[in-house]
Amino acid sequence: MTNQSSSRKLLFPLVPAYRLALLLREFRLGTWLEPVSRLRFPVVSVGNLSTGGAGKTPLTIALTKALERRGLRVDVLSRGYGRRDQRPARVDPDGTAENFGDEPLLIARETGVPVFVAGQRFGAGQLAEASAPPDVSHLHLPKVHILDDGFQHRQLYRDVDILLLDRHDWHKDGLLPAGNLREPTEAARRATVIAIPAPDKASEFEAALRAWGWEGPVWRLHRKMDVPPPPANEAGQMAAFCGIARPAQFFAGLEAAGQHLAARIAFPDHHRFTPDDLDRLIATAEQNGAKALITTEKDLVRLGNFASAFPPSLPLKTARLRIEIEHEDEAIEWLVDQLKQTP
Repeated sequence: MTNQSSSRKLLFPLVPAYRLALLLREFRLGTWLEPVSRLRFPVVSVGNLSTGGAGKTPLTIALTKALERRGLRVDVLSRGYGRRDQRPARVDPDGTAENFGDEPLLIARETGVPVFVAGQRFGAGQLAEASAPPDVSHLHLPKVHILDDGFQHRQLYRDVDILLLDRHDWHKDGLLPAGNLREPTEAARRATVIAIPAPDKASEFEAALRAWGWEGPVWRLHRKMDVPPPPANEAGQMAAFCGIARPAQFFAGLEAAGQHLAARIAFPDHHRFTPDDLDRLIATAEQNGAKALITTEKDLVRLGNFASAFPPSLPLKTARLRIEIEHEDEAIEWLVDQLKQTP
């Protein structure tokens, strides 16, 4: 057991207080003491139960591109975790993570669709709808909002709730602050779709969900990591680093793609890099004989101008994570049909 997991176990006595706070919020939502706002156009929420690492951002990107290919107008609403200003704003793809958050910036760059951020996603949605072009009246479904990391943001009404869920969240994890779950697994009943990893025992997991009573659609998601080759004649000599929720998952993905890593450096989730961090990365890579560094797209966004500060002897490479929906055409057709039924 790691020191971090041991220290979190010491927080177990606080779990009942956290659970009580969840119950009180459920009461407020159920009695309209905490109002739920509704936007003009339909909202598709993408979220999960744990504190991170489920693949919400790659799925948001995949859904955005799939709906755009079908002629729908799509924008993305996000909190913009870590940004300095909480007022609603449209993400400038040439901006910085400090101004817009790493995930919204990555989504804007990857998809090319409008991305809006605000502490309260309803404000982001209002700005999005005020910015919508007027020439959409001839479309049956003129616009769709995708709500990134929205399962717990229930102040905004959503027409479809897509919940990413894996076996660890389902069987092994516990509630904050001792565990990683933001809500108990019973909250999965609020979802419209449950999306699970594939092919790792997906049939068994889906059968367990059905036995639990889940009757809605189950999407199977395939994680694909596009890994650039190492420098010529230097196979295996790359040092990997990241600041994401589940760094071990990133390192394992690199190894599964055939990389034999010279070093692994993990920073906290959403870490803001400093010159000292760059010195540490360069020193660690050189000490372990690495000829290049490799990181995630989200970390590249947060590096900003630091990304060009690595010496020519240690070029920086980026591994791109994609998510593919199994039987995508069928899943997206179902999703569009659901949205057409919204008021």
